[in-house]
Amino acid sequence: MKIRSITYFCNPGWPLDEKKLQAAGSFLAEARINFEEAGYEVQSTRMATIPFPLMMGADKVSETPQMAAQLSQLLPEINVGYAALGPALPAIPDSYRVLPQAISVSKNIFFSGIMADSKHGILLPAIKACADVIVKTARLDPNGFANLNFAALANVAAGTPFFPAAYHEGKEPAFALAMEAADVAVRAFENNETIETGRNALIAELEENAQKLAKVADILKFKYLVKFGGIDYSLAPFPEESRSLGTAFERMGVPKVGLHGSLAAAAILTEAIERARFPRAGFSGLMMPVLEDSRLAERAAEGRLTVKDLLLYSAVCGTGLDTVPLPGDASSGQIAALLLDICALALRLDKPLTARLMPVPGKQAGDVTNFTFGFFANSRVMALKAEPLGKALGGSENILLEKRGH
Repeated sequence: MKIRSITYFCNPGWPLDEKKLQAAGSFLAEARINFEEAGYEVQSTRMATIPFPLMMGADKVSETPQMAAQLSQLLPEINVGYAALGPALPAIPDSYRVLPQAISVSKNIFFSGIMADSKHGILLPAIKACADVIVKTARLDPNGFANLNFAALANVAAGTPFFPAAYHEGKEPAFALAMEAADVAVRAFENNETIETGRNALIAELEENAQKLAKVADILKFKYLVKFGGIDYSLAPFPEESRSLGTAFERMGVPKVGLHGSLAAAAILTEAIERARFPRAGFSGLMMPVLEDSRLAERAAEGRLTVKDLLLYSAVCGTGLDTVPLPGDASSGQIAALLLDICALALRLDKPLTARLMPVPGKQAGDVTNFTFGFFANSRVMALKAEPLGKALGGSENILLEKRGH
């Protein structure tokens, strides 16, 4: 188990308040040392702000690329790896339009866009705006890699420490932990022949580590008077067999991820996280990013794991669709249809879901990907079985959906 990120939440304002940025850097530097002394590898330190349209004001949202470029240069000076400037907001349509350019000026700044929430329902114009961002951002890089820095959000609250979904609300700073813990699930079912014993082993290891992590967090909280938002145990993977959720599924007895039985495995693992006692933040479910998980990438390349499978598993687990390679000629209309399904799941099931989709320019379904990124395992482009929506679903209304059982 590793700490994927210590994420610090704040509002540095615009123009950027360098004292607040330095305070973030100082906190994160000490936090890294403290967690490492407690025995945890810390992969990155990150900062997340309030939504950039609120930080800047609607009349200055056109300056988002300048802010992204300036913050990108400042981050190394304060020893912070990455920053998320929060989501574009439906009330400010221009906040979506500036994102491809803002993403193009840096590699360490992340953004998102709201497309559904419990108050306003499914926002069809926002879905279309997010789809446009994905299509335009794909053209910024020959591999479509720039979409790594954008996610469309459905029912995602502030305080999630995983990027790109992270954003802050309120005036006071806070911090939370994003964990890389898929290896815990692999170990739990490696030598346990029953679901019950494997589940108990998983819960026990999560709780044992949570106590250690919370002890360090409490010291930091009281020293810096910064709120501790909790731990996001989303069992995030890394592209090697021992740290793969796909491997965990197959250790449980699914012959190959994508075959029937995978949904049950996803539900069992997620329910185990829910049983565990720890100060929780963010998603705290399964994270199934195709390109960040070697076994998922392998099964997607074989054609066993599909986009529809991942959408189905989202109903009982995780974070939605993440690092999914799609055909480069996928249109905004096709992508919007997929995003609409994600929004419907998020609101009916009252859970946070995201979409980080990666159309790969010049490639079609079945073509091999060729990313050169240490956190990616190459796969094949996955088929997108969608066409642009018409009639009422292709309109521009807000669709209110009550959560199931309301």
